[in-house]
Amino acid sequence: MTYEETLDFLFNQLPVFQHIGAGAYKPGLQNCEALDQYMGHPHRQFRTIHIAGTNGKGSTSHLLAAILQRSGYKTGLFTSPHLLDFRERIRVNGEMIPVSYVIDFTEKHLPHIRDIQPSFFELTTLMAFDYFARCRVDVAVIETGLGGRLDSTNIICPDLSVITNISFDHTQFLGDTLTAIAGEKAGIIKNGTPVVVGEAAGAVKQVFTDKAQEMNAPLFFAEEEHPVQQARLTENGKWLFETETYPHLIG
Repeated sequence: MTYEETLDFLFNQLPVFQHIGAGAYKPGLQNCEALDQYMGHPHRQFRTIHIAGTNGKGSTSHLLAAILQRSGYKTGLFTSPHLLDFRERIRVNGEMIPVSYVIDFTEKHLPHIRDIQPSFFELTTLMAFDYFARCRVDVAVIETGLGGRLDSTNIICPDLSVITNISFDHTQFLGDTLTAIAGEKAGIIKNGTPVVVGEAAGAVKQVFTDKAQEMNAPLFFAEEEHPVQQARLTENGKWLFETETYPHLIG
């Protein structure tokens, strides 16, 4: 297969949400779990940060990946959608997944793909996990596609969960109230795993509080933390941040 033929298969023979909408949405983790088991659970070979939310999850994902990379960690980044090239979705240290890997992965697993019949996003998720494992990344920042609880990426057990601001999106799948949508996003909160939440108030805030308590997960609301007390530029051109918890953070 050429790269063009591979993309044609991914976009035209697998259900793609951006193209056909609800017909591509497959609630539940069964397909991803089946692919994950078949591929040997690649996501267990590296640490992860999981990002959900309505607004700001993409920029938060890129910012965290940049911070981790600058700190010396080999960093994977999985986001969606892409702007110009499919490979923008899967990066290691800022570099897109090679064309050859996209082709080889699709060709190698084609019989199982046809057997399991995943959606475009389900297959892309496992492609990212497989690539990150083979690249031996230290950590990967994983952005959800839609929602959280039933999102394909929710098979991971992250070291940190982040939920950005909540507003109305994909109400036909996630619910027609902010509390219902928040409940779906809160589905990425794992047992004992710290979670940071962006702007949240009233009943929406309570949804996250209740879920974190249920999962015994340390919960931090970003607006309440105000962690940076002082920031100054050092002589070597790096920023030194003074925070209440960490007195000397260099970025």
